Amino acid sequence: MVGNKRLGDREGCTASGPEGTWRDEEAALALSEARIELEWERSGGAEIVTERGGAPGGDSGGDVGDVTVPGSAVSGLAAQGTAAQGTAALDTAALGAETAATTAPDTETTATTTTATATATPDTATTATATPKTAGSGGATDSRGAATHAADSTPRQPTPHTDAELAGPTALHDHPLTGAPVVRPAQLPAAVADFTGRADAVRQLSELLTVGGGGQAVLAIAGTGGIGKTALAVHVAHAARRHFPDGQLYIDLRGAGPSPAEPEAALGAFLRSLGTPDAAIPDGAEERAALYRSALKSRRALILLDNARDAAQILPLLPGDDTGGCAALITSRTNMAGLEGSHLVDLDVMSPAEAFALFARIVGEERASVERDEVMDVLASCGFLPLAIRIAACRLASRRTWTVSVLARKLADERRRLDELRAGDLAVKASFELGYGQLEPQQARAFRLLGLADGPDISLPAAAAVLDLDDESAAELLASLVDISLLEPTVPGRYRFHDLVRLYARACAERDIQPTAEREAALSRLLDFYLATAAQVYALERPGDRTVSHFQVTDHPGLRFGSSGAALDWLFSEADGLITCALQGTGTSTRRRAADLLMAALDLAESGARSPQYETAARSISDAAHTAKDFRTEARARSALGHLYSFAGRFTEADRELRRALELAPDDPVVASRAPSQLSTVAYSQERYEDAETFVNQALAAYRAEGNEAGEASALSNLARLHVHRGRTGTGVNLAEQSVSIYRRLGAPLRLANAMYTLGITLTSVGRLDEALDQLHQALGTFREARQPLWEGMTHFRLAETHLAANRPAKAVMHAERSLTLGGLGGEWRRLSFLTVHGKALMALGQQARAQESWREAAAIRERLNSAAPEEVRRLSATTPGIQINRHPILGHPDPLQGTGHLSETDPAT
Repeated sequence: MVGNKRLGDREGCTASGPEGTWRDEEAALALSEARIELEWERSGGAEIVTERGGAPGGDSGGDVGDVTVPGSAVSGLAAQGTAAQGTAALDTAALGAETAATTAPDTETTATTTTATATATPDTATTATATPKTAGSGGATDSRGAATHAADSTPRQPTPHTDAELAGPTALHDHPLTGAPVVRPAQLPAAVADFTGRADAVRQLSELLTVGGGGQAVLAIAGTGGIGKTALAVHVAHAARRHFPDGQLYIDLRGAGPSPAEPEAALGAFLRSLGTPDAAIPDGAEERAALYRSALKSRRALILLDNARDAAQILPLLPGDDTGGCAALITSRTNMAGLEGSHLVDLDVMSPAEAFALFARIVGEERASVERDEVMDVLASCGFLPLAIRIAACRLASRRTWTVSVLARKLADERRRLDELRAGDLAVKASFELGYGQLEPQQARAFRLLGLADGPDISLPAAAAVLDLDDESAAELLASLVDISLLEPTVPGRYRFHDLVRLYARACAERDIQPTAEREAALSRLLDFYLATAAQVYALERPGDRTVSHFQVTDHPGLRFGSSGAALDWLFSEADGLITCALQGTGTSTRRRAADLLMAALDLAESGARSPQYETAARSISDAAHTAKDFRTEARARSALGHLYSFAGRFTEADRELRRALELAPDDPVVASRAPSQLSTVAYSQERYEDAETFVNQALAAYRAEGNEAGEASALSNLARLHVHRGRTGTGVNLAEQSVSIYRRLGAPLRLANAMYTLGITLTSVGRLDEALDQLHQALGTFREARQPLWEGMTHFRLAETHLAANRPAKAVMHAERSLTLGGLGGEWRRLSFLTVHGKALMALGQQARAQESWREAAAIRERLNSAAPEEVRRLSATTPGIQINRHPILGHPDPLQGTGHLSETDPAT
C-alpha cells in the first residue's frame, strides 16, 4: 500500500492475537483510512505489492525482500488481485462478516509441502510458486515445481481438513474480529516412507515433545550435511502431530545456502498461515514477532524450523514463554549450544545395523542379503552417512544388471567416490558445498588444509602446525568448524572429519589452492611437528643416546614434556596420525624426515602397536628412496623395518633388511651402530652364535666411537646374554651389571628395566634365584607402566623360568600363562618358548594332561617354522603320564629351551 501503511500501522492501533479484540474507535479509523487508500489506488491504477521489496508483477522467487507463504494460506486484504477486491474485503471485515481472503489449509498433502510467493496487479492473477520439500532419511533435497491459481472474483471458502484428529474441536474460538474459523495450518512435509533406525533419538525427541506440563519446548537437532536431520525431525513431528491439534508450521530457512531466509519474511509467512490478514501484518521483525507470539497464545501448535543458519535467525520464530502448548523443532548444521532453554541432539552417522537396514529397504532385502559383505563395503565407503547410503542404494536399485560388488568397486576409488555418490538431484558433494560456501576465508583455508592430513583424527597442536597458527588461534578456528558440523570433536583437544567430508575438503584443497606449494608446505609443517616432538620422546626415554642428533633439522620446535610418562602418552595417542604422516612424506623434500620419524618412534615398533601400519610406512619410504637413489634414507627405512621384523620373530626378513641397510650406508652413524646390534639379535635367535657375537662387538665399537653411552649399555646387555648362553656365565653377569650401572647413571627408566631383565636372566643361570626374581619384578613394573606388553610377556616368561628353577611350579605356571596371554605380539617363536616352559611347569605340578596339550601345540608351531630339530619338544610332549620329576626342571637342562630355538630379544635402545 501507499506509504507502506497497513492495518495496525498507526500508533496505538495494534492487532492482538486470536483471543483479543480491537478497540472499536481505533479499528474504525484504521479501516476507514485503508478504504480511502484503496480507492485512491483503484482510481490511479496503482499496483498493489503484497510485501515490501517485491516488484509489481515481477518474479517472487524467495529473495530476502519477498515473502514465501504456504499456497493453501495465501491471504490478506490486498492479495485478491485488484484494489477493488481489496476494498470489498475491507468492507466485509468492517461489517464483521467472514473474511473472504482467509482460507483454511487444503487437504493435507502426503508428498510435498508447498510454499508460495504471491504478487498482484490490477491486471494479473495471483501466482503461487511451489517449492516441494522431500525429506529422506539421508537428508532433504529441494526440487522445483510451480502451481498457478487464478484469483477468483468470489472469495475462497475454508476447506475442511481431512485428518480426523486435527479437525476435532479445540480450545480456540472463531476469529474475534471477523467471526471466521481460526486457521489451523498443516504444513509438515510428507513423512519418509522408508525412514529407518534412529530409535534412541526418536524416542528421546518424542518424549520431550509429548510430555505434559507447561513451559516452552525447543528441541534442536544438529549435524553435518546429509546426516538425516530433516528426515528425523519430520518423522518425529508426524508422530507427535496429534498432540498439536491447533496446527503445524514448517519453513525451510535455507541456512546452509548463500541466501538464508530473513526472520522478518519467515514471520510474515507464518502469520499468514495462522490466518492473520495481510494488511494486519506490520513491518519490522520485532513487531511481527510480537504479533506472532500473540497469535500462538493459547494454541497447541508445532513449529518445524528446518535448515536454520544460527540462533539469531530462529530466535524471533520461537513461541513465547507463555505459549505453553507450543513446541519448536529445529534442524541445523550449526550447534545451537547458545540457544537458551533448548534441548540439543547432536546427530551422528548410522550404526552398521541401521545402515544395512536402510540400504536393504531401498534395494530389496534379498538383493542385499546375497552380497552382505559387499553391502558392508559400500556402507563403509559411504561413511555410514544416511544421504550417501540413500544415493548409493538408489543407484543400485535403478540398475538391475549391477551387482552390489560393482557398486562397491566404484566407491572404492577415493578420488571418484564423491562423484559416484550422485543420483538424480541428490548428491553428497552438493550437500557439502552448501556448508563450504558459507565459510569465512580463514575457515575455508583451515577446512581445506586440515583435510590434507591422512590421520583418523588430529590434535590441536598438530592442527596448529598444519595451519601455521598458535594453539589459541587454531582452537578458535576449529571450534567454528565444529559449530557448523564440518568438523567433529572426539576427546577434548582432538578433532576428526567424517570420511566423506575429508574427501570433499581435500578436493577443495586441490581445486582452490594453486599452485601446490601451499598444500606441500602444510604437510611439511605437520611432519616437522611430529618429528621434533617424537625426537623429544626418544631423547627423554633414552638419555645419553646420540641418535637424535643425526636426525634432519626441523623448523618446528616440537612439544616439551615434563615426564617420561607424559611423553609416552603423547606418542601412543598420536601413533596413527604420526605413522600416516610418515607415509605421506615420501616426496623429495620430505622422505628423509619421514624415515627419521619412524626411527624416532621405535617405541611403537617395540611395543607391537600399529605394526602393520609401521611396516607399510617404512616400506613405502624405502621404495621411494630406492627409486630416487637416496641411499641414506633407504638405509634408515630398511633399518627400521629390520628392527620391527626382529621383534616380530620374522628373522629371515629382518636379516635381509639389516644387511642391506649396512651395505647402503656403512658410514651413517645411525645405521652403522643400530643395524649390527639388531643383526646380533637375529643371529642369536637363529643359533648362529659366532655371527651374533661378531655383530654385537661391531655395534659396541660403533657406539663407543661416537660416545653413545646408551647404545654402549645396550650392546653390553646383548653381549651378556650371549656369554651366558655359551657357558661364560661369570662374564655374562659382569657385563649385565655394567649395563645396569650405565643406565642407572643416565637415568633411563625403560632402558634400565631392560638391563635389569637381562641381569635377571644371567643371575638365574648361576643359581642366584632370589636376586634374579628381584631384578625381574622391578623390570616388570616398569614395562607395565611404559605400556610395553611385548616386554611384559617376556618378563613373565623369565619369571616362570626362575620360579621353575626354584622348584615353585605353581608360580611358574601362573607366570607362564600370563606370558602366553601377552605374548601374541612377539610372533610364533616366542609362543613356542612360552608353551614349552608352560608344559614343563605343568608337568612339575603334576598336571600331565595339560602339559601334553601345551607341548603338542609347541610341536605344531615348531613344525610350521620348519625347524630342523624338533626332537626336544616331541620328547617332552611324548612323556608318559607316570613320569616323576625329581630334579630342578630348569637346572636339569643346560639350556631350558634346548631344541626349541631362542627368543628374539634385544634392548629397546637398539
